Amino acid sequence: MHTHQLFPRLATSVIPTANWLFDHAIETLAGFNVWQRTLAFFVLWIFVWLPVIIPLARALTWQPHQPLQPSQKIAFVASLYLVAWPILWVAAQLPAYSWHDYGLASGYILGVGGAAGLGLALLGLAVVFATESWLGWLTWRPQNLPRLVPLALPILAIALWVSCTEEVIFRGVLLSWFAAEYGGWLALLITSAAFALAHLVWGWRQALPQLPGLFFMAVVLVLARQVAAGNLGLACGLHAGWIWGLTALDTAALMQYSDRASPWLTGLDGQPLAGLAGGLCLLLTAAALVLWSGGLALAWG
Repeated sequence: MHTHQLFPRLATSVIPTANWLFDHAIETLAGFNVWQRTLAFFVLWIFVWLPVIIPLARALTWQPHQPLQPSQKIAFVASLYLVAWPILWVAAQLPAYSWHDYGLASGYILGVGGAAGLGLALLGLAVVFATESWLGWLTWRPQNLPRLVPLALPILAIALWVSCTEEVIFRGVLLSWFAAEYGGWLALLITSAAFALAHLVWGWRQALPQLPGLFFMAVVLVLARQVAAGNLGLACGLHAGWIWGLTALDTAALMQYSDRASPWLTGLDGQPLAGLAGGLCLLLTAAALVLWSGGLALAWG
């Protein structure tokens, strides 16, 4: 058989089979309860990630018993979130759901909300760090500012990529699934706990003290979606602003904590979410969101 005859025959047999398998998979997922569907989502995500992470880990000479280095963590996170989007696309094909149901409205709405969230996040960080500086809890290193200039945009790009992916997963897909089953408030608690616990994957010693802060952060991001009438733009912007601000300050070493305050106030191991200051920043953000919505955000059933 000639090659030009083989490919059309393969196409006519393979494509219908693939379509049938896909339709059958969607039908199966739709028939699962919310816990089964969530488990299937994460199992499929990891399954798709394995062909990427195994050669990547070898290339980066990572050993399972060793903690992740910053460069290794960035590569792993980037690859994991890259393969997440085909799984999210599958989730958007479920009969009762769409991208709009998961909080992805028009690009204009997402952009405006994202810009507002980014500004609010940076303002909150500025207030908290300015207060800590005034109290003598930290000192600034303006001589390191030139380090930040070439890094600002790449860090922002990574922050937007990570935050948008996590928001679509936790405040988009999972929140919508669990809210449909249990109502908004219980869905908030379940998905916020899942968001916090998921960070243990990247290093439990560093993430463990941050679990309460991560849980509270997730609650604030759910509130941001509710304030924005179900759209994820505001939550994505907030999340990206926090990542961008904290990563930029840390990477450029623009500040240093003093010994005048307990780490329980400034954050254990220099992690603001593991201290009172991080909680205060989140509390201020939540208050701003409630005031922004005229207090109606708390009436979510």
